[in-house]
Amino acid sequence: VQLQASGGGLVLPGGSLRLSCAISGRSFSTYGSAWIRQAPGKEREFVAVIRRSGGNTYYSESVKGRFTISKDNAKNTVYLQMNNLKPEDTAVYYCGAGNPILSQITDQSSYYYWGQRTQVTVSS
Repeated sequence: VQLQASGGGLVLPGGSLRLSCAISGRSFSTYGSAWIRQAPGKEREFVAVIRRSGGNTYYSESVKGRFTISKDNAKNTVYLQMNNLKPEDTAVYYCGAGNPILSQITDQSSYYYWGQRTQVTVSS
C-alpha cells in the first residue's frame, strides 16, 4: 500500500490550495484518513481526519472553518481543501490511512500507512 500526497505549493496569505492523497494497493473505501503537518522547528500536528464512511470529520482548532477534508472512494483519493491560508499554515503535510478508534484519531501511530510529504508555503 502506498499513499502519494500532492498539491502543495507557494500561495499568498488568504489564498487556497487543495491537497490530494491517492492510495494504491488498497481502496480508500476500507480506510479513514488523516492529514498531519510539521512546521519548521515544530512537532508534527494533527490537522484533520475523515472516518472510513466519509460521514464524520474532525479538525484541529487552528484550521476549523478554513480547511475541509473529503474523500472520493471511486478515485481512491482523499482531499484537503485549504482556504484563507495563513503564514502559520506553512508546513510539510502528510496524509495517512487507517481506522483508529475515535479516542485515537489524532494519534499518528494509530494509522497503518503514511505517505510522502507535500510542502505548503504561505507567504507574501
